[in-house]
Amino acid sequence: MNFGRVVGTIVSTSKDPNLEGLKLLVVQHVNMDMKDTNTFTVAADGVGAGIGEYVLVVTGSSARLGTNLKNRPIDAGILAIVDAVEVEGDIIYRKEEEAAAR
Repeated sequence: MNFGRVVGTIVSTSKDPNLEGLKLLVVQHVNMDMKDTNTFTVAADGVGAGIGEYVLVVTGSSARLGTNLKNRPIDAGILAIVDAVEVEGDIIYRKEEEAAAR
């Protein structure tokens, strides 16, 4: 499972019919200090994530186990939008605090 931030979308008018209706998002991986890395994944969105949200991306055959991603030809799926991150007892991210700061 990978942790990252949604930074973009992929638009494709020609695609496998089994991808119809799926939103494809670009996710930039982040480390546990909430710093961006140079690694990106294109993932099918199974939970309604949006630009700027932190998400959990599942890869491999497990990606196809998400409720909205079953039997789709994908190898990366967003299965959760992150509300908070706690590392060694410290809260390093809270979605509600980030939203309030905007």
